[in-house]
Amino acid sequence: MNAPDPRVLRDAFGAYMTGVTVVTARRADGVAVGFTANSFTSVSLDPPLLLVCPGKFLSSYETFASCTHFAVSVLAEGQEDIATVFASSKADRFAQVQCDDDVHGVPVVRGAIAQFSCTLHHRVEAGDHCVLFGKVEAFEHESEAGLGYVSGRFFSLGTERAALDHVDGLTIAGAIVQDGETVLLQRTERGLAPLSCTHSDRGALLGHLRDTLAAMGVSATLGHAFSVFDETGGRTHHSYFLAEGHQVQPHEDVLAVPIDDLLAQTFASPALKTMMLRFANEARSRNFGLYFGDTERGAVHAPTDRM
Repeated sequence: MNAPDPRVLRDAFGAYMTGVTVVTARRADGVAVGFTANSFTSVSLDPPLLLVCPGKFLSSYETFASCTHFAVSVLAEGQEDIATVFASSKADRFAQVQCDDDVHGVPVVRGAIAQFSCTLHHRVEAGDHCVLFGKVEAFEHESEAGLGYVSGRFFSLGTERAALDHVDGLTIAGAIVQDGETVLLQRTERGLAPLSCTHSDRGALLGHLRDTLAAMGVSATLGHAFSVFDETGGRTHHSYFLAEGHQVQPHEDVLAVPIDDLLAQTFASPALKTMMLRFANEARSRNFGLYFGDTERGAVHAPTDRM
């Protein structure tokens, strides 16, 4: 166990997957304020209570610490830009996001999958935050997927599922395993490739990939999907995931290549070369996107900043 170093502790807290909300209120002069939060919890059904935790570092903290009403909007998949606006924008946030007023005149985000209008029930000081317990006076709810957040980045369950959601043909699943300043690759007859396996049962795919990594003497933790594509004109689907790990046993087909040297390598296909060069570029900032498409056309879904 580690002593509670604030930065390390924040990373540990961030390992818990949450949804993403926007919490809003109005100042005494009527000006709307809001912030992005994943510190949202349902508390009770009778009475109907929830809680949020505004931080004392917020410019709007005094408003939330003294408000009598506030609202919580649970963001939907695809609303990453809204989360970013309320997490980082210094301009008028409400001029950039479509909102409607709730029963108390507090803005709620249009298109959110749930909106809760609250009267303050109880307030508790808690270190560098305070805890606001709200009594839900009214709410709206849509049966859509919500936006997720883990380890400093947003994720979409629909997007992550699509990485494995392939019905016909075979799926090649691979792990781009970063080990410090190197990436672990496997030698093939046609060139280098990420450590990978082929499987027809998508439900067992990630388990099979983990078994493959272990058989190659690699200990790794799989992370987010990095590239998902189909072979043009074929029936083979590729899903590659980011991973961090190291080689615990030597294997003749596993090679540790410096990330800065990826450009000079020969890869098993042009698609893999393009993918690995993108990895090398994005590894510099640790802002990894997610490619969807085929071997000829597609788009990279850009990541968003840490809240």
